[in-house]
Amino acid sequence: MKRRDLLALPAALLAAPNVVRAQGTAGARSLLRFVPQSDLALLDPVFNTALVTRNHAMMVYDQLYGLDESYEPRPQLVEGHVIEDEGRRWRITLREGPVFHDGTPIRAVDAIASIARWSQADVLGQGIRAITEEMTAVSDRVFEIRLRRPFPLLAAALAKPSSFCPVMQERFARNPPATQVTEIVGSGPFRWIAGDRLAGVRAAYERFEGYVPRNEPPSFLAGGKRAYLDRVEWHTLPDVATAAAALQQGEVDWWEQPSPDLLPLLRRNRNIRLEVKDRSGSMGMIRFNHLQPPFDNPAIRRAFLPGIRQADYMTAVLGEDRSLWNDRCGFFLPGSPLATEVGLEAMEGAPDHDKVKRNLEAAGYKGERVVFVVPTDNARLNAMSEVAGDMFRRSGVNLDYQAGDWGTIAARVNNRGPLDKGGWSVWCNTIPGIIATSPATQSYLRGPGKAGTFGWPDLPKIEALRNQFMDATDPAEQKRLAEAMQRQAFEDIPYLPTGAFTQPTAFRANVTGMLNGFPIFHNVRKG
Repeated sequence: MKRRDLLALPAALLAAPNVVRAQGTAGARSLLRFVPQSDLALLDPVFNTALVTRNHAMMVYDQLYGLDESYEPRPQLVEGHVIEDEGRRWRITLREGPVFHDGTPIRAVDAIASIARWSQADVLGQGIRAITEEMTAVSDRVFEIRLRRPFPLLAAALAKPSSFCPVMQERFARNPPATQVTEIVGSGPFRWIAGDRLAGVRAAYERFEGYVPRNEPPSFLAGGKRAYLDRVEWHTLPDVATAAAALQQGEVDWWEQPSPDLLPLLRRNRNIRLEVKDRSGSMGMIRFNHLQPPFDNPAIRRAFLPGIRQADYMTAVLGEDRSLWNDRCGFFLPGSPLATEVGLEAMEGAPDHDKVKRNLEAAGYKGERVVFVVPTDNARLNAMSEVAGDMFRRSGVNLDYQAGDWGTIAARVNNRGPLDKGGWSVWCNTIPGIIATSPATQSYLRGPGKAGTFGWPDLPKIEALRNQFMDATDPAEQKRLAEAMQRQAFEDIPYLPTGAFTQPTAFRANVTGMLNGFPIFHNVRKG
């Protein structure tokens, strides 16, 4: 059966797309059909930080704190907090009323266990864990975090929108981060419908009637998260022509990442809206595995700088419309206060593959096999990978280009083993621009080795500069340290930056209330 056939709906539903009878319930119910960037292969946002997993998890889990549209942390499941003992003790009180999807109250012990699990996996969380003396439940609604030294960014860390801290029941949060939680008893405004999951085709959610929203206007991931949709279905449609046709015909309502070559067609349809909702956008990268040869050698990583022209990667991702992308991108989000162009001269001009060859020879590359893992059903990453693959081949790299579905690749990049044990050498990835505004949250500009994120670079000079940044309070000194970090990054090469971009999203005109940011389903209505 073709994927399009699986999406096909009965004639009665096509005639009245706002009506669906689900789970045997009679009466009209609102249904929104969404086309995600790739299939939802992994469900646990602590086990895996893929953006598609993050988007799913933000529906079914809530946070203790959430970022508003100004990127300021605000209490979410938290009612408030008091900071005592010169910043070393946080006394946090949970809101009264919120429950998990099985109806049990959200307790202080659940919050503590959730923070403990997240802080083992996330690189910023690991820093908090290292200075945490104790977390204790004072009562069902009150808990304390006692720190060895002040950490004023604690609320901001718990409000992170990527690689975030989901509030889980204690029994699930007791699992180590390396063990995926697959049973979802969430804390957010939507419930996961496990029985409706069809791998590679569909995921489904329903409004959680027991969710207690804050009595405030919604603002990104903060404020009142009110679910107006009865049911949300994610339909995996990797063929862009199929996705575009389905959107135009009203068979789906929202396409997360429309293909750039189809944007003019969609703009001409008066029933479709195209908007950039995530204004901080994304940043592209070529990420090396620092644990395995040949990319355990910084000189070999650095050798590829003359082969990078960011405009080539951005054109592959979003076409010729330069208003959507920036090809002067370092390791911080262009336009943000700490952004700098220090070191970008290393990637100026047309790609020079002969120079890359000479650099590789001087660095000691001996023709070692390089396994490049590529998710073909993720349009962004596939497009960047094709450009990068061509550069590697033209530079004389012994390239083993291994393409697969997103679920396979996402699981594989967890593997730290050698190539003959299922490991990998390099892959293309994107990160949310919002996390790259500061060294505090730029998790890919880190060098803690195996304690870090995929690629596991061990970069002591960058870590030392970051530690100085975390202690700095003067903005001018923070700016100086950020520039120093980028200068060092162009020596150490934690990854090769390939540009920054903002992706328009496409949706039917009768879909309203969509908030700014990545795909967020609370506050959305379908008329």
